Amino acid sequence: MRILITNDDGVDAPGIAIMADIARTLTDDIWIVAPDGNQSGAGHRFSFGRELAFDQRDDRTYAVVGGSPADCVVAGMTYLLADQPADVVLSGVNAGQNLGDIVNCSGTAAGAREGAMQGAIGIAVSQGVNYERGHDVDWRNARHHGPAVVRAIIEAAEGREHYYNVNLPFCVPDAVTGIAVVPHQRFSRSPFRYYGSDNPGKFFIAIPETPLPLDPQADFERMRQGNSITVTPMLLQQTDHGLAEKLVGQLTL
Repeated sequence: MRILITNDDGVDAPGIAIMADIARTLTDDIWIVAPDGNQSGAGHRFSFGRELAFDQRDDRTYAVVGGSPADCVVAGMTYLLADQPADVVLSGVNAGQNLGDIVNCSGTAAGAREGAMQGAIGIAVSQGVNYERGHDVDWRNARHHGPAVVRAIIEAAEGREHYYNVNLPFCVPDAVTGIAVVPHQRFSRSPFRYYGSDNPGKFFIAIPETPLPLDPQADFERMRQGNSITVTPMLLQQTDHGLAEKLVGQLTL
């Protein structure tokens, strides 16, 4: 098995080293291609029209200078590993959860999504953080449960029309209640908002609060309140076929 690892926190982030440890429980054929700096929130952005470059760190570790996670997967799969593309693309381990509609802007999720689009099994893994208590990341669940979760997904994966979004709860490892295969939370509105800065004339785009209500059976609450490791299979084919059939004949000139 050949594994390509990427992330959106940057090649030097602690989570990518944990992901490499997870990968080593599966194979010795591991490659890392990740952004040279933080690309959180980059989504599936590509750096069209802008030159990129590799910064080789060791025989199988490359930073892509200025690149997004999607850039990194494409460069890894179609150039560095062109002779034998990876069977699995692991993205993460992200510092902080990627739950609900946030998956749409997540660079971590995009790394796994592009991996699946390139023909691999794509798995995004994020370690949840209890932001009510600060931004410190407790990596124990990623270290303890990560290998078993990734192995289980690889063994169960069918075809290449999906990628998988995994979130590990922020409880202690012994309190984890198991793996929950769940849908992602559709929020009642976008969670992103204008957020004023203390600096005059400046502002942030941020998530000041979680839109309510929340589905107790979706990923957001199952991880936060149920201490579950959530796994959400995500389709690459995004067409609503039922609506498409309904609209045939209704949309005319």
